[in-house]
Amino acid sequence: MATITIEVTDTELKAMEYVAADPVEWADNAVTNRARIAIDEIVQMYTTRALDESVQIPSSREAIVTDAYNRGWIKTAAARNAEAAPE
Repeated sequence: MATITIEVTDTELKAMEYVAADPVEWADNAVTNRARIAIDEIVQMYTTRALDESVQIPSSREAIVTDAYNRGWIKTAAARNAEAAPE
């Protein structure tokens, strides 16, 4: 488990309180939902490639994400950006 901490100004917090009953809960939900979408994308990409290469598919989404990184089938956004950056 990881913890992500963000810092906002007093004005930003007041603005968030205007649009969300609980800004912390809203932020947690936004991050959790985006992670769920990314997991779905990874599972789809992994499943297609595993079927194409006759690789046994792990039995959980967590295991699929881990194996996708271990096999080098996916990379972090930071790694992809570094590879794409001109030298």
